Amino acid sequence: MAGVAVSPASLLLVIAEISEITASAGALFKKDCADLARRVCLLTHLVEEIRDSPAEKKKKTETEEEEECDGSSSLVSSECDWWSDLVVGLQAAKRLLSAATCFQARESSEGAAKRISFQFQCVTWKLEKALGNLPYDRYDISDEVREQVELARSQLRRAMQRYGSLNSKKFSTALSEPMEKDASSKVTEKLESIPETVNHSNTTLSDQKKLGSPRRKSSSLSLAFFLSKDADNERLEKAITKSNDDSKKSDNNLTIPEDFLCPISLELMKDPVIVSTGQTYERSYIQRWIDCGNLRCPKTQQKLGNFTLTPNYVLRSLISHWCTKHNIEQPGGYIKQCDGDLSGDMSVIRALVRKLSTRSLEDRRTALSEIRSLSKRNTENRILIAEAGAIPVLVKLLTSEDVETQEKAVTCVLNLSIYEGNKELIMLAGAVTSIVQVLRAGTNEAKENAAATLFSLSLPDENKIIIGASGAIPALVNLLENGSVRGKKDAATALFNLCVYEGNKGRAVRAGIVNPLVKMLSDTSSHRMVTEALTILSVLAGNKDAKTAILKANAIPSLIALLQKDLPRNRENAAAILFALCKRDTEKLIFIGKLGAVVPLMELSRDGTERAKRKANSLLEQLRKSSQKLCSK
Repeated sequence: MAGVAVSPASLLLVIAEISEITASAGALFKKDCADLARRVCLLTHLVEEIRDSPAEKKKKTETEEEEECDGSSSLVSSECDWWSDLVVGLQAAKRLLSAATCFQARESSEGAAKRISFQFQCVTWKLEKALGNLPYDRYDISDEVREQVELARSQLRRAMQRYGSLNSKKFSTALSEPMEKDASSKVTEKLESIPETVNHSNTTLSDQKKLGSPRRKSSSLSLAFFLSKDADNERLEKAITKSNDDSKKSDNNLTIPEDFLCPISLELMKDPVIVSTGQTYERSYIQRWIDCGNLRCPKTQQKLGNFTLTPNYVLRSLISHWCTKHNIEQPGGYIKQCDGDLSGDMSVIRALVRKLSTRSLEDRRTALSEIRSLSKRNTENRILIAEAGAIPVLVKLLTSEDVETQEKAVTCVLNLSIYEGNKELIMLAGAVTSIVQVLRAGTNEAKENAAATLFSLSLPDENKIIIGASGAIPALVNLLENGSVRGKKDAATALFNLCVYEGNKGRAVRAGIVNPLVKMLSDTSSHRMVTEALTILSVLAGNKDAKTAILKANAIPSLIALLQKDLPRNRENAAAILFALCKRDTEKLIFIGKLGAVVPLMELSRDGTERAKRKANSLLEQLRKSSQKLCSK
């Protein structure tokens, strides 16, 4: 995660601060604040379990290993992303709640209220997205905490539906109501009690430049928060380390031209884009506005004829010149690299993309290295690199005879695919065929990254069908059986996702997926893949061909052994697979009874997860009936 690393312990403090801030919420957004705080508090035990998990204790060592591997593993990338999303979502929630508590309804416009409501929508979306990608297995999250997380997710999803349509009548009514004097004074007292670093994190340079008086600065908090994970951490760090400089600059009362400010965030734009109504917005904010289902221009309320975002290069140039003239740090198109002198805008990225097609092998390698670095952690960079036309060129380089070029190209495609909007572009460029080719004949590293890319691309349901029909599954099964430890894990993740689609289950069985999975069930090596094997088998077990193959591979003894002694989630999946294999089959039921399945099933029916209890009770009931039937003969 770029920017400021946030530990679970620090995040617990953020959650605690959120519960304190909401105590003085204003009347207009009182319910929104209370609801958001309640959902955030549901995550307390989750963060505590992550803090105390073995995985967190080993985090420092793992981080060093990931940096050496250049972050190309899909599991590593997804886990970093979910934690970044959660951290940024909670930080943004804290700033938003601080803003909502000091919102002066009678002194503000309806538009300002709408913007705050939109920010509630963005924070809700970010938190739901983070929880949706939570890797439960990595941290061995308990069933009780998982239930709390799922409750929070369901509440966030419902809130998203409510925020999806902004109720202007509600705002108009509320804005006309006076704010109680006592409530206003309580808000002021509460804000004064918040630590200085919190106030700094709520106030951006553009706020300080535009707003001279303390009162206006306070009300500006409602419009200044950052949702992009990299920008949030980077700017939070700057707010803390450069607070003294910013305070001195604020005394100058320099006013930023209104046209330079995004109408949604009221911040100085770094990547202004034009929508179909002719209005200009900061790309990240208007994109989230559209992604949340809003079909109208936020400023004019006209219906958007299309969702094309056209870069406003003229305005961007004007902003750049204005910043230079007034000695203000310019908003960059992407983050400055920690290990080099590279920083700039779209022109620099376009130059890198042009280098990808040069005849010089060294120039191509250098450009690939820089694009890989840029696309590694920053979502905005992934967007800009794709807009510069890099994807079709990178897809061509996947078939390069130069090993280093191929490895770097597939890693770049993997990084770009993490951004949802790029998946379709990669698919349209015909990348799957080339990725499968890399998966079959590339180096170990290239194969691992190719498998991770297929997993990333297979998240949309329609892509599961295309990838499944491309010949990818046999190549993934081969990697699952013969690859490195990381390669096997990447292959398992991709295969699980592909096998969610019914049509791919038969392909996987025909490719020989069952035998290596069953072997993994009794794997005694230090790099056990029991959890991955059970997860995939539980998805396959309902398929007729897969069921036959699992029985033929003599998986039942291993499943019963895992039923007796393993992680709760593995016992649950073992019970589910046994139920699928044996239901309504007297012969198989008698067989598992003789192998000693009854006792662990009874234990599971008492202390297992809810799903495990259902499967165990169903199996026990069928075992009882099969015994009665046998006795009656």
